[in-house]
Amino acid sequence: MAASSTDAAVAVTRLGLGARPGEIGRVAHDPRGWALSQIRPEGAPQPADVLPTTDQRMSAFLAYQALTRQGDGADAEAAREARQSARRAITEETAEAFLVRARHGATTDKGFAERWALFWANALTVSAVKFDSGAFVDPYEREAIRPNVFGRFEDLVVAAEQHPAMLLYLDQARSTGPGSPAGTRRRIGLNENLAREMLELHTVGADAGYTQADVTELARALTGWSIPRPQDAPGEPPFIFRANVHEPGARTVMGKTYPATRRASNRTQGETILRDLARHPATARRLSHRIAGHFVADDPPVALVQRLEAAWTRSDGDLAQVARALIEAPETWSPQPAKIKTPYEFLISAQRALDAPPERIAPLRQTLTLLGQPPFAPPSPEGWPDTAEDWAGPDALVKRLNWARSAAQAARLPDPALAARDALGERLTERTRLAVSRAESRPEALTLLLMSPEFQRR
Repeated sequence: MAASSTDAAVAVTRLGLGARPGEIGRVAHDPRGWALSQIRPEGAPQPADVLPTTDQRMSAFLAYQALTRQGDGADAEAAREARQSARRAITEETAEAFLVRARHGATTDKGFAERWALFWANALTVSAVKFDSGAFVDPYEREAIRPNVFGRFEDLVVAAEQHPAMLLYLDQARSTGPGSPAGTRRRIGLNENLAREMLELHTVGADAGYTQADVTELARALTGWSIPRPQDAPGEPPFIFRANVHEPGARTVMGKTYPATRRASNRTQGETILRDLARHPATARRLSHRIAGHFVADDPPVALVQRLEAAWTRSDGDLAQVARALIEAPETWSPQPAKIKTPYEFLISAQRALDAPPERIAPLRQTLTLLGQPPFAPPSPEGWPDTAEDWAGPDALVKRLNWARSAAQAARLPDPALAARDALGERLTERTRLAVSRAESRPEALTLLLMSPEFQRR
């Protein structure tokens, strides 16, 4: 299919994170090819900086936990200071990782792969609202999400659910089967959080017909999924199975019975159920709608949802095939921008347009918090909202305007008219072009660009 004059702008601003100077021109010869070339078996590119791995973060986290278990005594004050120092070090590392991720987003030439990875990180969200899960939120994205976003969905969701970030965020690490050896002895309770979100948010969805009994049965199957403890032997992997807390017996979830297994292999019971949920038709339908809703419109075209669902079903959840279907769908290339950018998308696209990637975490964190999207901290397991209703209120736009003025004042781009053409290509309307050209100063012109309707949307 021949590219239209607007396709390059659509590719970079809708499928990607926004245009850097000259990028639309570089993509113009083959916009679809630009996006398709980013679908690679190894997943989405990683930020270039060397950051702590899950194993390394687990060592730091267990050291912190060991400090919190120290009792009172002569060295109580020293222990308290050591705990605070350990906690602060983890928090600062996490903040630095967010800056690295934002800088990567503001400079990458693989905008579609980055947006695709961020979509799945949000669909399978974890949050730094809790310190314990926040300690692992950055390696979670780098190790569980990014390598798997162009593989099979069932592998992605298993990697996500078994990562310490998810196990801690949804309180799975301490869930104990009442009939397990540990539960019988200590009367520790079953936690259903992970099981509920697996069903409601991560796979089939609330409309799939599951019941509370299914949630409880899945929670029982997941008992034993945990992380190391400070008292465990050094070198334990970040995800471990504790057989002594697993609820014994067969489980029935959504009409299918999963037999009891030998104690040593009971970890497979929960994973088998999860993989079946990942392959369920309701999962394909729900997540296809969510993909279309994120990339194209809050109320996505029915034909696009059907195309994505067909690709998902035909390929047994191969996300590379789903991504190709999205890129090749004619609905994806409608010229009218329909999606309001989230605060993070707005900042990253503005930094790309101004060729000014973020340099320090403090102003980045302050701005995102002010705009309602603090780093790594979605307010619930549903992830960040993704509709105009959530982000386009009058107060929110005033806050964006204030930031845009500051960013425009600091920008070094000498020609606002060229910056507007570079940022929006054929999406630049005559009204915005004239406003930019007639502005009384360079900062005013760039502010008008960043706050224009076509820049606020994608």
